[in-house]
Amino acid sequence: MSKRFVCLQVFGLAATTATWAIAQEAPATGASGSVSLSPSNGVNTSADATAAPPPAAAPPTTAPPPQPPAPPYEPYEPGLPPEGNVLELGIFGGVLIPSPDHNIRANGYAQQQYELGGEGGGRLGYYPASFLGIEAEAMASGTHVKNTNNQGVLYGYRAFVVLQAPTPWVSPFLVGGYGRLGGVSHAMGGDVDQGWMFGAGAKIPLTHAIGLRFDLRDNLTPNDHVGSGQGHSIEIQGGLSATIERTRREPPPPPADSDHDGFADALDKCPQDAGVAPEGCPADTDGDGVLDRDDYCPREAGPAPKGCPIIDPDPDKDGVPIPCDACPEEAGVKPDGCPVRDKDGDGIPDNVDKCPNEPETKNGFEDADGCPDKIPDAVKKFSGVVQGIYFKQGSAVVRADSKPTLNAAVKVLQQYPSIGFEISGHTSSEGDKSVNDKLSLDRANAVKQYIVDQGVDPNRIKTRGAGSDEPIADNNTKAGREKNRRIEFKVLQ
Repeated sequence: MSKRFVCLQVFGLAATTATWAIAQEAPATGASGSVSLSPSNGVNTSADATAAPPPAAAPPTTAPPPQPPAPPYEPYEPGLPPEGNVLELGIFGGVLIPSPDHNIRANGYAQQQYELGGEGGGRLGYYPASFLGIEAEAMASGTHVKNTNNQGVLYGYRAFVVLQAPTPWVSPFLVGGYGRLGGVSHAMGGDVDQGWMFGAGAKIPLTHAIGLRFDLRDNLTPNDHVGSGQGHSIEIQGGLSATIERTRREPPPPPADSDHDGFADALDKCPQDAGVAPEGCPADTDGDGVLDRDDYCPREAGPAPKGCPIIDPDPDKDGVPIPCDACPEEAGVKPDGCPVRDKDGDGIPDNVDKCPNEPETKNGFEDADGCPDKIPDAVKKFSGVVQGIYFKQGSAVVRADSKPTLNAAVKVLQQYPSIGFEISGHTSSEGDKSVNDKLSLDRANAVKQYIVDQGVDPNRIKTRGAGSDEPIADNNTKAGREKNRRIEFKVLQ
């Protein structure tokens, strides 16, 4: 039995099996079918098969992301803004910088300056709204009378209004109010002055009840010079505030998730059909439109209703079917269906490569036969500047003493019919450039014409006029200019 006969018989079996598998895509009716193989040797084989679909494959599932348990309430966090209808208690410390022009002295005492001193105090406030509060405050500061050994105490009490920004994380505010600033010392006795107070600051919540507070104040009290304005006593404060009866918020109800797949309906593109990330829709791994839960081949694209691919006996469309095609994914040629190879990797297919196991030498000489080679010495003589080609002064007329060199070029072209020449003419930089460009091309054409007149195919010769653009020596010297006036040959395949 020939190999071709066996291949065709196996192919027939594969095609028949594929036809049976496709037939199972139709709904089962309970009828039985018959498959018959009839080899040419006359042996008949028959089998009865009941059309029953294969067992359904369990679709892959992706568990929804775990959801943390909801707390009974949402505690206040540092990032939440201030709230209204609360009380605030505060303690603070800082420094007091008394005005040098203060008038906090008893009658009969000379005015002297108080030095900077540390202070401490407390405050009580009520905030009817998140942006508005009313506070009362008392403070005391230990100090010294400047340039003396006398100690003193400065103290104050005031009431003021707070305007704050109900913003999260940091709440800046302004304060303004009225109060008294007094002092007691042996050097100036005891006295209390009334005055206004203005300032600014910021609150930073730490927990639902405790926060940081920073104030910068200016206390305006009468100065020591009657009728000449106010004294400015500066306070810098930092402390803690405690909020009483801050409300706690009930958490919002969890977002609706109708299909219970862990994706909220607002973000779920299939809210009534449980699915997987990223859109909450049922999976279709092979993208054939048949969901994995219904797809008998969830990782191979195929038509509905089963989602399995239809077997193609010739996937590379080269006319050689499976199983006879040894390269089913590459279009090739008969008998094995594989593409033509290039074992030596020289770009010349093995079927036309005279040396399939040896790469071609790409040197411009017989590069199409696929064999390694060297440029013959006779051809090398005509690669680059060719000595022995002369022209009449300022013209493209070839002199007679150029014939030996040109005849040698003709002989090479006749001996090696696979090559050609590019002839380029070059001049020095003397004279007009456009004249030099034309003269260089005319001289190259004159050399070509001589060679063609000896019977060489003109298509094997190209010409080019380079003018003075490609010097090989210094055009500022006579010797250099002589070298630049030249003819060059380049071997062409």
